[in-house]
Formats: sequence, structure tokens, C-alpha cells
Amino acid sequence: MQTVTGEPPFPERSAAGHKGTFGHVLIAAGSVGMSGAAALAGLGALRSGVGLVRLAVPESLVGVVAAIEPSYMVLPLPEDNGGRTSGTAEPELSRAAAVATAMAIGPGWGQSVELEGLATSLFENLECPLVVDADGLNLLSAAGNLGSEGPPAADRVLTPHPGEMARLMGIDVSSVQADREGVAVELASRSGAVVVLKGAGTVITDGVRVVVNRTGNSGLATGGTGDVLAGLVAGLLARGLDPFAASWLGVHLHGLAADLAVVELGESGLIASDLPDWIPAAWMELEGRRVGADDPGEN
Repeated sequence: MQTVTGEPPFPERSAAGHKGTFGHVLIAAGSVGMSGAAALAGLGALRSGVGLVRLAVPESLVGVVAAIEPSYMVLPLPEDNGGRTSGTAEPELSRAAAVATAMAIGPGWGQSVELEGLATSLFENLECPLVVDADGLNLLSAAGNLGSEGPPAADRVLTPHPGEMARLMGIDVSSVQADREGVAVELASRSGAVVVLKGAGTVITDGVRVVVNRTGNSGLATGGTGDVLAGLVAGLLARGLDPFAASWLGVHLHGLAADLAVVELGESGLIASDLPDWIPAAWMELEGRRVGADDPGEN
């Protein structure tokens, strides 16, 4: 393993750019009772600086999700009797992904046999970069063949918390926590994906390089913060960063936003929907550090 330190890579942003310049992210998320997961992922993506964000949700959720934030587009998908995305949505998702520069799946998706097949097919075959989070990871665990079909068709990022990691690896949570870096490297090697093992000291690895993130605090230990992170990383992928760089920068920004937020809100008062509002301040702090590093000032 090669331990990486320092600041994460930074994406270029042309002064002459337009919304097409900065990428288009598609996020398939949400189910009845979990519309917030889709909305939070979309907000995280918007704060990445990506040009366009499109949320693909079960058709009954379109009005709810669209009302939360007017800046993203919403794509209605066929749904099953439980209010989850139907397996018949794959052709429509594939068409939408063909015009996107990155995609994310999983937040608030729920569990079904149809979704299990959909998650597996998208992981293996989708020809654009893909972030898999939350229920997407649980569906891959249930399918039980992660990495067995050879390398995926394009870049992949997996963002498990320790429980999801335990299911993916077929071990218990205590074993994950006892060797967070080693377990993350093993999953990255097995799956061909960059792995983001969330928690205190989030581990980011491509199977060779390893970063342990030092931003963030216990205020992130609340439902929905992982959805924001999934959208943020997907947005950075859509902007053209490679999966290791996008994951590293996304985790760093996400934690830094929480660090800035708790100065006013406190760790106990922070909720997931606060985070997108603090990501701009995190961007500004990182940009200020870069300017300071490039300009040592007068001698």
C-alpha cells in the first residue's frame, strides 16, 4: 500500500465554461418513504460545481423531489407495487446515462429482486463512471458476485459504511473496524473499484494508494449525510476527476463542510440537510489554501 498525504487534487474551472463544460450527473435514488435520500444526493451533487444534475426517481416521487430544489431535473421511472424503482427501468436509465458524464445509484432505493438485478447490471455494464452507495451496495452484497465477472466497464466508486462493508466482504463489523485500511484495499482489489470506507478517519483507496481523511466530526453521524457524500463524489466524477481524486476531494470537502458548520450549529445540532449549505464555504477555504500556497507573498 502507498499512503498518500497532503491536499486532494483540485478540478480545473474555466472562466469561459458553461453548464455543458462542467459535466452532467445522473442519480438514481429514492423510493416511497425515502424521497429525502434522492433529494440529499442531488443537493450534494449540485454543490460539487457540476453543470447539470438529474434525479431518476420512481414516478410517484417526482412532485415531492422536484419541490425540494428547483436546480435539478427529475426523470420519472416505472415503479413496483412497493414504490421502488422497477427492474423495467433499466433501458430508460441506460439512455439517460448515455448523455451523462457520471452516475450514482442506491440512496433510498430499497431492496427487491428486480433492483438486485438492476444494480448488478449497472455495476458491470454501465459505460460511464458510477458511484454505488447505500441500498445499491446492499443489493450487490445480496447478489454475491461482486467482481466475479471481471472488471467493470468503466470507473466505479463504492461508498460503504462499516455495516455495508461487512456484508460486501462476508465478515463482521468488528473485523472491518479492526483493519479498516486492509479491508478497504481488499475490496478495491476484488471489485476493481475505488472504495470509500466511511466513518471516523474515512479510508479512500484504489487498491494501491490509500488516504485516511482527517476532516469531519461526530455531527456527521446522522441519517442522510452519506447521501450528500454520494452526490458530491458523483458530481466531481462528472466534472472529469478520476475516481480516486473525486473520492478523496469529495470526502475532504464533506468533512470540512461539517467542521465549518458545527462552529455555529454544534455537533449535536447538525443534520444532513445542513451540509449542502456549508459546502460552498468548504470550497472557499480550500481555494484560499491553494492561493496561499501558490503566492508566498513578499520576501
